[in-house]
Amino acid sequence: MVQGQIRARGVRDERVLTAMEEVPRHLFVPPDLRDAAYDDGPLPIGDGQTISQPFIVAEMTHALRLSGSEKVLEIGTGSGYQTAILSRLCREVVTVERLVSLSMAARTLLEGLGVRNVAYVVGDGSLGCPEHSPYDRILSAAASPDVPPPWLAQLAEGGIIVLPMGGRLEQVLARVTKRDGETRTEVLGGCRFVPLVGEYGFRD
Repeated sequence: MVQGQIRARGVRDERVLTAMEEVPRHLFVPPDLRDAAYDDGPLPIGDGQTISQPFIVAEMTHALRLSGSEKVLEIGTGSGYQTAILSRLCREVVTVERLVSLSMAARTLLEGLGVRNVAYVVGDGSLGCPEHSPYDRILSAAASPDVPPPWLAQLAEGGIIVLPMGGRLEQVLARVTKRDGETRTEVLGGCRFVPLVGEYGFRD
């Protein structure tokens, strides 16, 4: 998976590649789909949610430019796979999930794997998580029409947001950097994610 799907497509950050090699992806998919866990595509995890394609996970993580000292806000815990990758590459992860069942399952799995630097929050991800802010990085695993204003308010100076942005069916992967109160947006490519449901996202 790492060599054929990720490194071959240009991801060269060795820390990201190592994390992708070490996290057992098959544990984060339903048992009947484990034979497909390392395939080049997303998979359903229940409740209308998915675990993202391995390359997209790596690309988004790489786009965050993590050095290891950051506090990261993750929007959309889902299966916990992206959370597990982030936990190996930064100081602390705060992960927000609107579905209680997914948040609880991810927490049980990650704690069973020895992950200790993650705080789990159930709520509207479009609102961020002000009680743990500010954040050095924000990563969203759900597509938003635009960057939710609460995320920008909770992002530290010099911070980066990586998110899918656009309509319900098709989006672009964007990197937003905050400097001197201004934001700069880069488009990294096309993508397709489940919608962000919430006050600053899409209606359920």
